[in-house]
Amino acid sequence: MNRRRLLTVLGQGTALLPLWGLLGRAAAAPAPTTLKFSELYGRVTVRGAEFSDKLRALQGQQVRMSGFMAPPLKPKLDFFVLTREPMSTCPFCTTAADWPADIVLVIMPPGRELDPTVRGLSVTGRLDSGVRRDAETGFVSLVRLYAEQVSTQA
Repeated sequence: MNRRRLLTVLGQGTALLPLWGLLGRAAAAPAPTTLKFSELYGRVTVRGAEFSDKLRALQGQQVRMSGFMAPPLKPKLDFFVLTREPMSTCPFCTTAADWPADIVLVIMPPGRELDPTVRGLSVTGRLDSGVRRDAETGFVSLVRLYAEQVSTQA
């Protein structure tokens, strides 16, 4: 049966029309969950901060986070560090003791770059957590967002 015939059949049976609308809605992707910096970690123990239940539950899912770009290491960015508050120095240019605990590494899609900005950002992408060392840069991160969309906030 081709598409035109299917639509004709569906149009004749009014009981099927509500189902057709539901099929269209089911195909839409769910809105990403908003994740705040305050929701990254749960309790702090002698071994350090533990990931929150919310962060663990969202592992591998689409999330949206808002924050600021830390001062970058280079003029065109295929990755950057998202922070809760604006920072005056690059977190990697000082000692690890000066790094904020709640930073998120944002990795841009292959072939896409971003210009540095001091404006607030909204980032939507796939959440990944756990200690990872980037083979190319050598940077170690605990929380990463593989960005699909990055936009400036008004």
